[in-house]
Amino acid sequence: MCGIVGLFLKDEALGPQLGMLLSGMLTTMCDRGPDSAGFAVYGAPLAGTAKITVQAVEPDAAFNGLDAALARSIGAEVALHRKSTHAVLSVPADRVKAVRDALRANHPAVRVMGTGDAIEIYKEVGHPTDVAQRFGLADMQGTHGIGHTRMATESAVTTLGAHPFSTGADQCLVHNGSLSNHNNLRRDMKRAGMTFETENDSEVAAAYLTAQMDKGLSLGKALTRSLDDLDGFYTFVVGTKTGFGVLRDPVACKPAVLAETDRYVAFGSEYRALVDLPGIEAARVWEPEPATVYFWER
Repeated sequence: MCGIVGLFLKDEALGPQLGMLLSGMLTTMCDRGPDSAGFAVYGAPLAGTAKITVQAVEPDAAFNGLDAALARSIGAEVALHRKSTHAVLSVPADRVKAVRDALRANHPAVRVMGTGDAIEIYKEVGHPTDVAQRFGLADMQGTHGIGHTRMATESAVTTLGAHPFSTGADQCLVHNGSLSNHNNLRRDMKRAGMTFETENDSEVAAAYLTAQMDKGLSLGKALTRSLDDLDGFYTFVVGTKTGFGVLRDPVACKPAVLAETDRYVAFGSEYRALVDLPGIEAARVWEPEPATVYFWER
């Protein structure tokens, strides 16, 4: 049992409140997943600049001088903004691979959580309320965001095992449920060149969607194709740079509720995650249908 929340803003005027609203939604789901928590927030991209969110078990040692060391390695400016055990590296958009290569070669204690023009990802072991406060979620601004509270069932409680999982630029996935064929899918995708950081089935789902979108499919079409290829019980909420998608498996035994107004689209594992959203009393509220893709894009 896990808790999922998501908020996709149609009204730009709500942007400064995104983190505050998402934080309230996330902490409401604490009892569905007290082991660990995480969230992804999509902010306004800065032309020519990409963001790499990184994490370290011993951040004081790992992040001290990291920006300068990376700048020397890639021959370009690198800025570092730290939040607790995480930091966001701002780098030239055409040097993301060079930075990742330098991290892998010279800074093995630093782990990449996600990359992209707009996305920042923060996740840690601990009570969801503490995780949200630790990374200042309530103060963050943006266009859309996704959050997850985890109750581990099939893998260890670790930072890397927490959600969201990000396997492509500006892409992330949170998941409630379990996949029965994830080992076979992981093996096939490894042969195709995909790399994995964990044995978590949710990372396989994220990688599957990334692989499909790398072939040119939209998020909506990739989700539709997953109905044929992913076996198990699942509710997915997925984010891209400009999009927000929801999918439940054909049996749809995992709880889910959507709400839509002219200002936002919101998702919660339970309705109580949505009750404090502005204008929720006038929203269209419904339970997503089984095997049906719901997708919104800017």
